Amino acid sequence: MESKIEVLSTVKVEYTSDLYKVVDALNRTLKRENLMFGLALDQQDKSKAVFTIYRT
Repeated sequence: MESKIEVLSTVKVEYTSDLYKVVDALNRTLKRENLMFGLALDQQDKSKAVFTIYRT
């Protein structure tokens, strides 16, 4: 069984400590729609976060 993950969109946003809660809610709610959401700190600017939407 091969799993292909496709990046649909990536955006940089201001980092806040509660941002992970939004990503968690999206992942829990839209998992059955084959969507997955990711969040990472920007390597160059730690005040920014990189939000990514994937199709699984």
